[in-house]
Amino acid sequence: MSQKVLLIDDEEGFTRLLKMNLEKSGKYQVMVENNSMRAHSTARSFRPDVILLDVVMPGLDGGDLLARFSDDPDLKHVPVIMLTALVSRGDTGPQAVAQSANLNVLPKPVDLAMLTRVMDEALAQS
Repeated sequence: MSQKVLLIDDEEGFTRLLKMNLEKSGKYQVMVENNSMRAHSTARSFRPDVILLDVVMPGLDGGDLLARFSDDPDLKHVPVIMLTALVSRGDTGPQAVAQSANLNVLPKPVDLAMLTRVMDEALAQS
C-alpha cells in the first residue's frame, strides 16, 4: 500500500518533478497543492501520511501552515518535512537541519535519496 504524501510548494515546476520522482518508486501517492491559502483544507480532505512543506511561500508561509497543522486534531500527528532554500546542503551536512518527533527540515534542491530516507523514517515513527 502506498503512503499518501501532501506536497505543498508554490513552485509548480519543482512540485511536478518531485511528484513524478516520488511516484515512480511506487511507494508514494502524491497530492500537490501550489496555493498555500488552500493547503490546510487540502490536507484535511486528503488525509496525508506525511506532509512536505515549503518554508517560503506567498500568502501563508510554511511556519503559518505548520502552526495550523499542529493545532488541528486530525493533522497534528502527521509528520512534516520542511523544504527550504534558506539553507544549503553544505550547511546541513548529511543530516536533516532539525529533527523532532514530527518535524524535519531539508535543504532545497532536494536530494531524493535523503528525502525518501527521512520520509520513511518519519512514517515508521508515526
